[in-house]
Amino acid sequence: MNKDELKSIVENLIDTFKLAGMESIRLFKEGLKIEIKEDNSPVSNGDLKVNELITNKISQLTPNIPIISEETVDLSKKNKSKIFWLIDPIDGTKEYIAGKDEYTLNAALVINTVPMLGLVGVPKKNRLFFSFAPGESFLIEGNKTRKIKCEKQQPKGEIVALSSVIKPSDLILNKLKEHNVTSIVKMASSYKFCVIATGEYDIYAARERANEWDYAAGHAIAQNAGAIIKTLDEKTFLYGKEDYKNPSILIKRSNNLND
Repeated sequence: MNKDELKSIVENLIDTFKLAGMESIRLFKEGLKIEIKEDNSPVSNGDLKVNELITNKISQLTPNIPIISEETVDLSKKNKSKIFWLIDPIDGTKEYIAGKDEYTLNAALVINTVPMLGLVGVPKKNRLFFSFAPGESFLIEGNKTRKIKCEKQQPKGEIVALSSVIKPSDLILNKLKEHNVTSIVKMASSYKFCVIATGEYDIYAARERANEWDYAAGHAIAQNAGAIIKTLDEKTFLYGKEDYKNPSILIKRSNNLND
């Protein structure tokens, strides 16, 4: 699949992502219906509606490519596909249910272990990120679209890290110290990848956590914007594992976080 084909797919998904984002807000305002899944995590009718809208559109655009979604995946079946979609209709369901603004809508197309295309919608922040090739990452904010490329936004001398938890483990703190981090901000969901892609933040490190659909769309956007993404032990971060489990991760805006 070439660059023009990937671009066309993304462009045909943008309106669906906008609609799905508006639906997530509408359903929240009406009062969510919440159930608890087998893994004890919550799922709402908002998750399911967003999943329906995104997967239906993707099925129309690429009918022969399998779709693996958090809400419909059969974990007893091993993933052996070389090209497939990873969907997390709402990453940060707990934040969504609580009325917070960092939850995201996610879709990524993985080709030969690499997320080549990604869309991440952040409805309550009125932001939609997308990418379809190296050097081709964009942010739609309101009615404006601009290219993003990991350019530092923090003041010189400040290196700000992101964390999924209030108190990171010693392993993570030591890794951040290696990069001269001056402060840490807690942030939920795949939004972390996107604000490193814009250069608003500098680095994110985490131990093994979550599943491939939580990371893939943000990964495509950040990496195509110039971010460096590896495991904590500097191995290539790949997708398409049979159990969908993520290894550890280290995302850097660049190799020199001062610039």
